[in-house]
Amino acid sequence: MPLNLKILAVIPARGGSKGIPRKNIKQLGEKPLIAYTIQRALESKLIHTVMVSTEDEEIASIAEQFGLKVPFMRPERLAQDFTPSLDVVINVLETYKKRHVFFDAVMILEPTNPFRTVNEIDECIRIFKAKDSDSLISVKEVPPQFNPHWVFEENEDSILHKAIGETTIIARRQMLPKAYARDGSVYLTKVDVVLNQRSLFGETIAFRLNDNPNQVNIDNLEDWHAAEKIVKENHFLLTKVV
Repeated sequence: MPLNLKILAVIPARGGSKGIPRKNIKQLGEKPLIAYTIQRALESKLIHTVMVSTEDEEIASIAEQFGLKVPFMRPERLAQDFTPSLDVVINVLETYKKRHVFFDAVMILEPTNPFRTVNEIDECIRIFKAKDSDSLISVKEVPPQFNPHWVFEENEDSILHKAIGETTIIARRQMLPKAYARDGSVYLTKVDVVLNQRSLFGETIAFRLNDNPNQVNIDNLEDWHAAEKIVKENHFLLTKVV
């Protein structure tokens, strides 16, 4: 892996969110939701280029107000409810490639995680470089009661079986191996893996354990209210955060 990785940060922001209409540009505190992610990404000295991928002219205009030029618009066909993030990223990379602009790795920064810090972003990049993995994800530790070794699935006869296929059950919490779940804050992948394997993960996945007490992934109104509470209680989030 090159010492000086050329990293592209993609902020995906379509206009047609259903759970919270116009979520990406809805006002959270003193600024639109997407502005939090734009500002943190631009503060990173380890990211080469930051861009917003959107099909929506208003979102593009707001992104530019907060310091980002939107180099091209996303096709409408890639702005549907169930459009995979992978397809969006491939479209971005291939469009840059046609313009003879190339990157070593691509980072996805969802606007729905507004309170990540620049330190979190940069630490993810440092870990990714050190591990030389195909990808890196930001994670939270799974509580013991939800550990996959204690999770069951129901079969067609309404009988439970262990979700990961083990034949015995780990009896004590202290014996459970640590398990992690994606928190949606940072995804970082080698461009070759994205384009050649058509994957955001590849075969080797590094991770950064997220210890940010203000981390929230906004998916519904309950999450939005939680984010509003965080902003109200932490006025420093309205300015620069490291």
